[in-house]
Amino acid sequence: MRTQIFRGGSALQDQINRLFNDAFERTDGESNLTAWAPAVDISENEHELVVKADLPGIEAKGLDIRVENNVLTIRGERKFEKKVDQDNYLRVERAYGSFARSFALANTVNPEGIKADYHDGVLSLVVPKREEAKPKQIKVNVGTAPAVAAAAAS
Repeated sequence: MRTQIFRGGSALQDQINRLFNDAFERTDGESNLTAWAPAVDISENEHELVVKADLPGIEAKGLDIRVENNVLTIRGERKFEKKVDQDNYLRVERAYGSFARSFALANTVNPEGIKADYHDGVLSLVVPKREEAKPKQIKVNVGTAPAVAAAAAS
């Protein structure tokens, strides 16, 4: 009896999946002019955060990069090329339109020191850490036990 219930559930799940796939599939005449978000990599080392965003086809002057309330936001727009009539396209897979990506910054970074570079469609942001947030190495003197003994004797 239980196996039949699970089999029916599986068929129901398949029907629901097909329903959603059919509802969201594009027809041949539709293009992919939908909202998009560029891919971003964020890495960290002891001195800085590095943010890299893939933004091919976007002019640097069209980028808006700002920090407000410790939130880094990258905004821009990739416009659909009007050189070719939209009816002449056989396939449009690249996304077009406005985008915005926002990232919360830790209090350990210095937003005033952010440097931006845009080369070959890749935006690179270097966000330096505050001096007090950087790791500090303490040098240990070996063989100076008298200094500890003198401090304990005082």
